[in-house]
Amino acid sequence: MQLDIFEHSREVMLRNDAAHALERREAQAARAACEQLARENPLDPSLPALQLLAEVIESGDRGAFADHQALRAAREAMLESIVPAALRTFGGSAAARWLGPLWQGLAQRAAPLPFKPEHGLEHAAPLWLHAGDWNAAVQAVTGIASWRRIPMPLSWMAEASLQLHGLQSTWPLLAELSWLSPHSFARVADRSPDPQLPRWLLRFEVDFDDAGDEADLAWLPAWLLTQQPSLAKDLAAAQASRHRPPEQAMRLLVELLGLERQGRHHDIVARRKALRDLSPALYGAYIKTR
Repeated sequence: MQLDIFEHSREVMLRNDAAHALERREAQAARAACEQLARENPLDPSLPALQLLAEVIESGDRGAFADHQALRAAREAMLESIVPAALRTFGGSAAARWLGPLWQGLAQRAAPLPFKPEHGLEHAAPLWLHAGDWNAAVQAVTGIASWRRIPMPLSWMAEASLQLHGLQSTWPLLAELSWLSPHSFARVADRSPDPQLPRWLLRFEVDFDDAGDEADLAWLPAWLLTQQPSLAKDLAAAQASRHRPPEQAMRLLVELLGLERQGRHHDIVARRKALRDLSPALYGAYIKTR
């Protein structure tokens, strides 16, 4: 249906006035524009989103959260109401820019709250990730005791590291995360700024014979060495985890690659047998490249 540009120009102008005031974070002007639009066209479909965003910039709450429940309510309001309203009003990338200061404000208000596993997402670190402040996210995670042994903080650190340092430098954290929580590893990979990481996951699912469900991603670091031996040094830097078979297999492959360079055939035979006993599928992937 073709619209009459003159008939609709007034409501378009009012919508634009409200959106431009919101973009500049001019609360009074945004409220006035919303009220004018409501008087002249109360059924305008963009009005609820505009009014909500005007209320958000008017509120300007800067006090620290009293507890984790208060942060949860604010975070859920962001995700369920404010983010969709910003997307409707500004569109994808512009909405992300507009929302950044709001996520930053939530993170600052959440700073005094300690990490508690039962309130995992109610912490400053994931809010800093939403805000795109990777260094602040790193700082927030390092304040969590034993963060490298807890899947959620480890996933936040890996996500920030991917943004700050790239995939190659992040492989040790990613390996540790895959052993601790394959599900968390998959979520980080889906959000990776480097498309190579999700591509590796797809190849693993196709090529690794035992890849039947998400839990099998724990084997990905070991399998990766059968495809990309040059990553041995990076993956070997992963800290010791729970010493389960996927971790044992990766470290065994690092050792095997070293023995192959040295030509130590007797030791190679023994290590290959150990690898076959740990995972026939991984052994098959390794032998295919020999």
